[in-house]
Amino acid sequence: MQRIFQALSDENRRQILRLLKKGSMTAGEIADRMPVGKAALSHHFAILKAADLVRCEKRGQSRVYSLNTTAMEDLASWVFEFTGSSKGKRNGSVKPGAAE
Repeated sequence: MQRIFQALSDENRRQILRLLKKGSMTAGEIADRMPVGKAALSHHFAILKAADLVRCEKRGQSRVYSLNTTAMEDLASWVFEFTGSSKGKRNGSVKPGAAE
């Protein structure tokens, strides 16, 4: 879980995940949409792969990245443990702006 949070701590990596949410993309397609150089992008891909948030498949000369939805579902499940089953209600907490 620590690797996931490390991966999510960077805005560039979150942007890569947002792009991959729409579907698989080559490294070049992602690079065209990112404000960082290829060396930095390679570093971000390595962190995302180490956290198992993305998958990489080599197709000819290209590397195709895709979102690992299983890892994202596991993360969502972990977060849900803290929200309970109240479906959006705050269990025992004070609503924002309410007097304590």
